[in-house]
Amino acid sequence: MSDPLTALTEAGVSIWLDDLSRERLTDGGLARLVGDQHVTGVTTNPAIFAKAITGSDTYTDQIRRLALRRVDLDTALRELTTYDVRWACDVLRPVYDATDGVDGRVSIEVDPRLAHDTERTVAEAHALWWLVDRPNLFVKIPAAKQGLPAITACLAEGIDINITLMFSLHRYRQVIEAFLDGLELAQANGHDIARVHSVASFFVSRVDIEVDQRLDKLGTHQAAALRGAAAIANARLAYQLYEQYLDSERWRALARSGARPQRPLWASTGVKDPRYDDTRYVTDLVAPGVVNTMPEATLRAVADHGHIPRDSIHGTYPRSRQVLDELAALGIDYDDIVTTLEGDGVAKFDASWDHLATELSPLLTASLR
Repeated sequence: MSDPLTALTEAGVSIWLDDLSRERLTDGGLARLVGDQHVTGVTTNPAIFAKAITGSDTYTDQIRRLALRRVDLDTALRELTTYDVRWACDVLRPVYDATDGVDGRVSIEVDPRLAHDTERTVAEAHALWWLVDRPNLFVKIPAAKQGLPAITACLAEGIDINITLMFSLHRYRQVIEAFLDGLELAQANGHDIARVHSVASFFVSRVDIEVDQRLDKLGTHQAAALRGAAAIANARLAYQLYEQYLDSERWRALARSGARPQRPLWASTGVKDPRYDDTRYVTDLVAPGVVNTMPEATLRAVADHGHIPRDSIHGTYPRSRQVLDELAALGIDYDDIVTTLEGDGVAKFDASWDHLATELSPLLTASLR
């Protein structure tokens, strides 16, 4: 097709934007992407908010009002971020209504400093659900081990969840189980499970960054031949797991009661290595029923020169497994890679949150002068 974004949508991929700022909202930029570029959702994270709030004066008036109220720093952070997310939810609400709640979603993350505290994560998810107060919200919970019971507990209470920072196939199996547990409990609690939604965010490009570094240290021809193969193989095998759970009797029983599947979401799809095609984490991961959340640069690249296949995942499972086996034969430890990436992911979001707090504190003080 002449329009790659139309082709991507028609192949069954939901296009979400991995970015949000007050500027995008005030100047209508987000609305234009929704209207013109097939964008049907938005994801945020602490790093995105740190860049938005510290890099723009569009937050000045709200920061001054927060300072006048003498709110503490954590409250100020949540009021600034939930304001943007609530506004974005309103921009996406027509998409949410048109897709019966499948798309039109905006995600906000629980405080990443709580990733290893189950009870506080659940409490934070409740607070965000209440603060934003929009049906098309997704609360993001990291897929750390301590986040798994929090995912189940929130879904059981009808809170829609985006499970984030997922790198491992083993962790994805656990996330699927947590999702199914949550739906079964939601049904037992009297919720309409047709209204309970979830996505599972599988991170892509960061896998290649970590694996390629290790391959480059080996410096062999065999290692060089595997550069850039790990992330796509890993994500494709995750899709295979998704299909397997859809084929389980446990899922079919929930589906008969109206449950919606937890869709895989490809995150971290911006290409960091200039030697690679800048659309590869989109065009190589096309299959029905997935979400691809892209930074705007990737979205524009796909729109400009992306070649969209009808399906680039089915038929690839044997080769994808072979890629992981070949990496293992070279001494590239899959478990060590995904454990490192999960820990680094939480730490980086933690650092972004701390950086934002550090930058916001003097702004609150200065606004009263």
